[in-house]
Amino acid sequence: MRIGRIGIVVVLVWLIIGAIAAAQRGYFGSPKAHCGTVGSTVVTIIAGPLNYLGVNPKISCHVPQPAK
Repeated sequence: MRIGRIGIVVVLVWLIIGAIAAAQRGYFGSPKAHCGTVGSTVVTIIAGPLNYLGVNPKISCHVPQPAK
């Protein structure tokens, strides 16, 4: 059971570091959220400490516009 608790702590610290990296990149201050910024924010948080090793994940997506 001890290994499970350690694993949870490691994952939480990993995600917290990723959230800090996303905040430093200004992803939380964007007034308009679209799939590209939301995707990049989520992937940056998941990448965690890898952001500080040069990983810069970006997501681009194109949502089709409704027909006129």
